[in-house]
Amino acid sequence: MNILDQFFVFHPDPWRNKDWRAASGLPLEDVWFQAADGTKLFGWHVEAQPDSPVILWCHGNAGNIINRLENLRLLWRQALSVFVFDYRGYGRSQRVGPSEEGLYLDAIGAYDYLTRVRMSRPERIIIFGRSLGAAVAGDLATRKPSAGLILESSFPSVEPVAKHYYGGLPVHWLLNSEFRLIDRLPQLSLPKLILHGDQDDIIPPEMGRSVFEAAKPPKSFHLISGADHNNTFQVGGASYFQLFTEFASRAIRR
Repeated sequence: MNILDQFFVFHPDPWRNKDWRAASGLPLEDVWFQAADGTKLFGWHVEAQPDSPVILWCHGNAGNIINRLENLRLLWRQALSVFVFDYRGYGRSQRVGPSEEGLYLDAIGAYDYLTRVRMSRPERIIIFGRSLGAAVAGDLATRKPSAGLILESSFPSVEPVAKHYYGGLPVHWLLNSEFRLIDRLPQLSLPKLILHGDQDDIIPPEMGRSVFEAAKPPKSFHLISGADHNNTFQVGGASYFQLFTEFASRAIRR
């Protein structure tokens, strides 16, 4: 395990005990499942209508699923079923040091839970990844069938992000993590929606544009006016969720 990766790339938060179902007002279902290598993971599932799209959500590099509750509530209110999970080392998931390959295995386990345990059909599943999770989502989409892919606040690979933060210095050489989403995109023919805040100073909008340009059609790119890295769904408001839900609905009807 590369200590620099743990310092620069992954920023997990431990769990905080609370009755999150009562606090959120959501029909949260606690889910324990295994990653593809057997690592024990935890997530939440919220069910909408039986025929609604199922959002498989790969979150970003910081915090844990508790930090996604507001966003989860708003997605569920759009009549979307959602399964959001914590990677290894995050939240209640097994305290194993996260790694690039580990996160990919975690996402495979989440997908397998949906399809094998909940019997969700691949043609109903929309894989959604935000920030670092976009790279995880893109990798999963190359390995497992799904109806569509939503990438938000995404970046081509770790290399340009590291150079952005360190004045062009090749800091990425010191890291094991590469997260080369840009290599996965040309392989994917499923519909893709790429979203980015136009005020994002953590992952600048031009990186999201590079992701869009690397992707095969069908694809669409939308800048969210006034949004930074972490408040896309809040600033975007109704128009953001309209884009999200209309894309998901079209994708499962293909």
